[in-house]
Amino acid sequence: MDGVHDIGGLQGFGPVDAPPTEPVFHDDWERRAFRISMAAMMSFASAGGRFRHSIERMDPAHYLSSSYYEHWLTGVSTLVVEAGLASPEDLERRAGGVFLLSRADRGTAPSEPGPDQTEPRYAVGDRVRVREWHPLGHTRAPRYVQGKRGVVTRFDGAHNVPDVEAHGGGRVLDPTYSVRFSARELWGDGGADGATVNVDLWERYLQSDP
Repeated sequence: MDGVHDIGGLQGFGPVDAPPTEPVFHDDWERRAFRISMAAMMSFASAGGRFRHSIERMDPAHYLSSSYYEHWLTGVSTLVVEAGLASPEDLERRAGGVFLLSRADRGTAPSEPGPDQTEPRYAVGDRVRVREWHPLGHTRAPRYVQGKRGVVTRFDGAHNVPDVEAHGGGRVLDPTYSVRFSARELWGDGGADGATVNVDLWERYLQSDP
């Protein structure tokens, strides 16, 4: 899904601020939000893709003006409402004011996701290109690598395809790889010479690049 959450390499956002001594939780409410999110995913929202997509659906202005664990709180609250376990009015009454939720889910599971694939098509050293497409639903192929060329550096086994699982399509296995991209390939003149980025990608995202 193209969205404000997928801003890797876009100009105007500055460097990632990650202090080495930053605590896991800044406030107690963040710890509670984390616990609630874990409980929800273990009960009615077991697919990690569903939870990630609930955050991806946040209004851009809300996403950019809120903190990491507020993203989690918004996402899990949206899933709670969509599951019929609470209403927006319930949340606003408990919060004592406006409680923002994510926008409606427009994604759908593929009509024919295909059978499980466990044997890798690609080997370490193979050159590949990431498919370029713009789904309305969840995908784990970042926008900044779509259409870009890279080299397979590791095979990581077969795992469930989140694009399918996130939208109720069940569990379908697909080989996964670590693919290395040069910074120049990803960001042109904005990438440093010699710098590389490795991205974990499912096989169905990839094409051979002879």
